[in-house]
Formats: sequence, structure tokens, C-alpha cells
Amino acid sequence: MDARTSAQDVMRCDLCEIEVVQMHCDTCLVNLCKACVGEHFSADLSKPHKIVHFKDKKSTLIHPRCTSHDEETCEMFCTQCDVPICTICLASDQHLGHKLARVLEIRDKKRDNLVKKQTELKEKIYPNYQDNASDVQNRMSQLEKGYGDLSTAITKHGEHWHREIDKLVKKLKAEVDEMKNTQLQTLQKHLDKINKTMSDIEEEIKSVDSVLESTDISSLFSLSSTLDEYRKLPKKITVSIPKFIPKKLQADQLFSLKTISLKSDEHDDSMKTTQKSPEAGSSPPVKQLLDEPETVTTIDTGYGELYNVACLSDEEIWTSGNDNTMKLYSINQGSLLKSITTKSGNKPSDIAVTKSGDLVYAADRTVNIVKNEKIEEVIRLQKWIPQGVCSTSSGDLLVIMLSVDEKQTKVVRYSGSTEKQTIQFDDKRKPLYSSGPYYRYITENRNLDICVSDSEARAVVVVNQAGKLRFRYSGYTFTPKNKPFYPRGITTDSQSHILTSDYYNECVHIIDQDGQFLRKIDCGLREPQELCTDTNDNLFVVQYGKRQVMKIKVVWDTKRNFSYMGHYQNMHTFVPVSI
Repeated sequence: MDARTSAQDVMRCDLCEIEVVQMHCDTCLVNLCKACVGEHFSADLSKPHKIVHFKDKKSTLIHPRCTSHDEETCEMFCTQCDVPICTICLASDQHLGHKLARVLEIRDKKRDNLVKKQTELKEKIYPNYQDNASDVQNRMSQLEKGYGDLSTAITKHGEHWHREIDKLVKKLKAEVDEMKNTQLQTLQKHLDKINKTMSDIEEEIKSVDSVLESTDISSLFSLSSTLDEYRKLPKKITVSIPKFIPKKLQADQLFSLKTISLKSDEHDDSMKTTQKSPEAGSSPPVKQLLDEPETVTTIDTGYGELYNVACLSDEEIWTSGNDNTMKLYSINQGSLLKSITTKSGNKPSDIAVTKSGDLVYAADRTVNIVKNEKIEEVIRLQKWIPQGVCSTSSGDLLVIMLSVDEKQTKVVRYSGSTEKQTIQFDDKRKPLYSSGPYYRYITENRNLDICVSDSEARAVVVVNQAGKLRFRYSGYTFTPKNKPFYPRGITTDSQSHILTSDYYNECVHIIDQDGQFLRKIDCGLREPQELCTDTNDNLFVVQYGKRQVMKIKVVWDTKRNFSYMGHYQNMHTFVPVSI
């Protein structure tokens, strides 16, 4: 066995690599046998070699090397320069007048500080992290149990529904069988009567045949005819099978999950995490629609008739009505902040707000922008009249306009004053929008769809960014009013929901980005006209005749992000629907 390479061998001298280690040089950090100690000393006489027993190695403190003089060790420390220095440095002018201390003194202070930090890490910080980790694990266990209980509750409720549906199906089938048996019995009785009459007719035929064949004349005189009785045929019995009419039932009428917000404790302000705004992420936080929307406030505007509203911010809204002024109101105070008169002196047909906060309005045959209270004409039309206008996420303007002869309607996209796109026909060259002097409003969805409320067509017409028709929404039947769908105002929210006011049914429809009806909002609305939403998805509804803007809370204040040291997490309450 090779003594130098065997894993079971003892440690050998670094010089001869044969003898067992007995000594150690704390200066050079070399392991030595006793025989090699002298050789190690003589190899480098410039160093103050400190030889100790191997078991006492590292007992000698190793002073730092001087950064300016490689061969020198430092026993002093310049507190002003914050560097250890050797005797050569001390003798030079480099540290003249500086406050000096012994390296060992500085070492002791630093060591004491490290010991204090180490003690705090061991006795305070690390145990706190252990407690927090344990707390998170407990919360995870609670979540596992809670969500398990939630799943069990859903399963049990589903089983309950299955049992009830099975009972209902069994009951309906029993009723069907009973109706079938009743009708069959009636038909069977009628059939028995017919068969009895047929048997009597057969006997009658035989009797007549016998008399006709007989030579006995008296039998002919004794035969009485019942032909008149048989000539009257039995009545036909008509039966009808009951029609099965399944009732439409939405899935959320059987089950629902109500989102609630739970806020965790903030343990330490220094450890807060940063949350991105909805615009910074790829998708906005998911917000749950309220089961019952809530009226927050109403703002009286003083117009004779109120037509339009546009959100400038979460605190301010622009309005316009049946005169030539556009008014800015404080939402919370309900007070008038500013008024601007149209350049032409005529009332605006629609208003909007750009991403930079400038007011845009359409009036006569122009589209104008208000910057620093100065009105600038952006678009002037010749044979078209602008009806609705909106500012897009890219900064373009979308204008829905009617021809002067009221026979055509189209949507045009503008970049500044330059026309970029025209949307008027579908793939079959049929008009996308109705014609005539009726209400039409326009907005852009978060997914860049272009949404138009077309009152005359009784529809919301949605096309994609390229102008291709995606769908038409033609309303949803309500009771008790159940009047024709008549859309006017239109807006969208951060979830790409489309909201449109239904003037005759006095409510607002909420549909998803694919045109599926989600729910309605009424909140006592009267003659709802134009709509807008703020950054929190609060809805603002113009009440035409009442000359008021109503602010309505539509969604839960729910944040999706959850971090260990605070913020919010989404939980759900299972809401079973009783039968």
C-alpha cells in the first residue's frame, strides 16, 4: 500500500511526505515532522517562523499583509484611511497626522461587532424566520384543508343536485307513464267497443247470408235490419303527447364562488415587496363582479338635458348636454370646477378624454381637442357628421360618423388629422352599421376590439382591430319591462367587459369580450344615456332626464398579488344555491 495515497493513512509531513505530522508552522501554514523543522527554518530566514505542536496549529494570529509592501505584515491600522499599515508605511508621510490604532485593537472591536451580529442572527433573526416559516407552513396546511373542505362542499352540493334532479326526472317519468297509461286505457276501451261492433257486424253478415240462401220465405220477413245503426261510424279519438320544455338554467345558478379579500399582517416596513401596476403586467388583476352593484354617489349637472360623460381621473369627470358648454365636475364634492364653450357655439355630440388628459369633443362637422383650455380643430369633415368619438390606447382617435344624406355610417381611425383606417362593410360588403339620425357611440376595448352601440340596429357591433366583424349583441330579455333592446352609451373595463346602457329597459348590460351576457345593472336608473369607467372600474351613468351622473360600484376591491410579508390573497366563499 502506498503510504502517501492511502485513504486510511495518517497525515504526513508536507516536506518529506513520509513521516507523520507532529509540528505546524503557524507563519507559513505548513505541516512538519520533527526532522524537517530545521530544514523549514533554513529555507526562508526572512520570516519569523512560529513552530507549534500540530494540535495547537492556528493558535498564532496572522497579521494582514501590507498592500503597499508585499513582504511586510501590518501591526497598525489607520482609522482615517481604514486600512492596515506596516512599519514602512508608518515611517512615511502617507499617514502623517492620521489617527492610528493597533491592528489587534481594531480586530477586537470588529470581532465584538461580529459576535453581536452573530448572536442576533442566532438568537433573534433566525428564530423569527423559523417562526415565520412555520407560520407559512401552517397557513399552507390550513389552505389545503380549507380548499379541501371547499371542494368537498362543492362535491356534496353537486351530489345533492344530482339526487334532486334524479328525483325530478323520476317524478316526471312517472307522470309521463301515468298520462300514457290513461290515454292507452281510453284508446283500448274504444278499440274494444269497435271490435265488439265488428263482431256484431260479422254475425249480421252471416245471418243475412243464411237468409239469402234459404228457401224459407218466412225467414226473410222475420229478419230485422240494423244497417242504419252500423252506418254511423264510431268517433275518432285524437290524442296528443305532452311536449317536454326544458327550462334554461345557467351554471352559476347552481353554484357560485364569491371572491373575498383577506389582508395579511405587515410585520416589517423594511421588507415590503413592490407590486406592479396593471399596465406593467401582461394582464390586469382579476376583478370579481359584485352580485349587487352599489350606488356610490350622484352628481347634479344643471343641464336642461344631459347627454355625455367622460372620466378625466378617479376624482373628476367631464360632462356635456343640450347647450354649448362642457363642464368639469369633482366627483366627491359634486362641485363644478371648470366650463369650456365649444368653438362653434353649438352643442357637442360626444366627448372623450385622451391618455394625456386632454378633452376631445365632436361638434358640427369637426373633432376638436382642448389643450390648456385652448381649442384646436383636429379633424374637419366635408360630407360626414361625427356622432361618437373615443381616444384609443395607441393615441389614435376613433370617430363614428353619419353621411350628410343620412344613408351611410362608418368608423374612421385618425392619427392626428391623418385618416388611417375606414370600417364600414363586412366580408360580404354589407353595411356593419345602420343609417339614419340615431344614437351611436364608440369605444375601444382592452383587447383592441372596436365596440359601437347602434340604437337603430338594436345592437352592439364589435369588430377587431383590423375591422373584421366579431359579433353582434342584440340584448337579453328582462322582466318585468321586457322592452326592445335600445343601446345608447357604451364603455369597457379592465377585464375587457363591454357595458352598454339600455334606454327603454332603464338598465346597463354587462357582456364579456365575446358577446356573452353576464348581468344587468339597474340601481334605480332612469333614462340611462352615455357611460364611462374610471381606473377602478367604477361605472358612471348619465341619467338623461334627471340631469344627473350616477357613480356605481361594480366590482370587488380585490387584489390578486400575494406575498409572504403582506398584501392580499384571493379566497372564495362557496355559495350553494338551494333547491
